[in-house]
Amino acid sequence: MKLIIGLGNPGKGYEKTYHNLGFAAVEKLAALYNIKFSRKECEAVTAAGFLKREKIVIAKPQTFMNLSGNSVYQLMRRHKAEAKDLIVAYDDCDLPPAQLRIRPDGSAGTHNGMRSITDVLGHGTFARLRIGIGKSETTPLADYVLSLIPLAMREEFDSAIARAAEALDLFARGETVEELMRKYN
Repeated sequence: MKLIIGLGNPGKGYEKTYHNLGFAAVEKLAALYNIKFSRKECEAVTAAGFLKREKIVIAKPQTFMNLSGNSVYQLMRRHKAEAKDLIVAYDDCDLPPAQLRIRPDGSAGTHNGMRSITDVLGHGTFARLRIGIGKSETTPLADYVLSLIPLAMREEFDSAIARAAEALDLFARGETVEELMRKYN
């Protein structure tokens, strides 16, 4: 069983914002597998299938970013997923724009969605795939993460999303986090 979570905010108004890069990565992965986000469960929309006889659940929590932990916890319980089966993709302002960073565990850092997940689960010992968004020197962080990705940077971020989906696919296929770190960090 693999549980692949992308973080973001529901609704059209957030679609092309920095904060929805996690959603974009898992949407790309679902498209790669030719599966649709057709089920509503555990305060999320999910796409599910099998890969080499192993169940894969791809999810986009619909709780808004700051309450993502509630959905992740429910999904883990419903699908009997262990921490080793979980990977979370999300935006990270502490990385340069479009840079990927994969880790086997860690703290939530400045990310409220990750803070919610680690608080609800009671630990941070699960894989994460961070997509860098950089920071603005003039815009407050809360406003910056909810701003639209500029057209001039869309191609760079589309490439990062494609690389993130590729890494998530390899995780689903059984590659270790250490192998993914060597390839993508």
